[in-house]
Amino acid sequence: MGLKKTNKKKLQKKLLHKYRLVVLNEDTFEERFAIKLTRLNVFFLSSLAAIILVILTTLLIVFTPLREYIPGYSSTALQKQALDLDSKTDSLLKSINMNDAYINSLKSVLRGEVSAVVINKDSIFKAAQADTDVLELNPSKADSLLREKVRNEDKYNLFESATSVKDFVFFPPVNGSISSGFEPNEKHFAVDIVVPTNTPVKATSDGRVLFASWTSDAGYVIIIDHGDELVSVYKHNSSLTKSQGDFVRSREVIAISGASGELSTGPHLHFELWSNGTPLNPTNFIDF
Repeated sequence: MGLKKTNKKKLQKKLLHKYRLVVLNEDTFEERFAIKLTRLNVFFLSSLAAIILVILTTLLIVFTPLREYIPGYSSTALQKQALDLDSKTDSLLKSINMNDAYINSLKSVLRGEVSAVVINKDSIFKAAQADTDVLELNPSKADSLLREKVRNEDKYNLFESATSVKDFVFFPPVNGSISSGFEPNEKHFAVDIVVPTNTPVKATSDGRVLFASWTSDAGYVIIIDHGDELVSVYKHNSSLTKSQGDFVRSREVIAISGASGELSTGPHLHFELWSNGTPLNPTNFIDF
């Protein structure tokens, strides 16, 4: 018990023992500054200075732009810019993905790398006829004569009631004999119509030119978008009369037939018809 008291007194004496801090002139040894200190005072002042330094540093970081230079901190303006850039990037990615899908669809049309679905013309006409039978129409005699006259004058196989292809009317791009028919099993998604060189090739329906250029395999190729996912393709032409982006009308001349391209076997028109990325048999809709 006495030993503990002795140690406590020694510690208290060390902490309260006074020291004198003196600043002297080195040349004259003149005393310029002096201060009395104890170990307890030095410890207290050091702790207080450290606390004040920590507080000042914290305030400097929180309320000044210096915090932007510290990893993990960012300004409100930078955060807003980052959010805006993220939104724009997301929109650009969606747009790029849509364009890639559209381009891949066109590549499939050009290369014929799509499985085919054959549409039965008779079943479509029956469905269309069933829809018209619902209406109880009583045409007049003059109307009946006009209808008969139009049927007699119509030399084309018009596909006016085909709900599967959005009520389109197709005209033959050329008239001639078919040398090679629609053979999906052999990846021939078209019909080849034999025609003399320099025969005018006409648009099968109204639309806009999606592609008009030269390819090594098919020669001069023109592709027309008729809307509602319907596309027609004309290959092996000797020249083109329309450019990409042009709007064309039904039976308007879009190219001149020929035998261009490495895959051509002679003067003919390679004609394809696609609906929603699926090849259709053109003879189901057009009388060549």
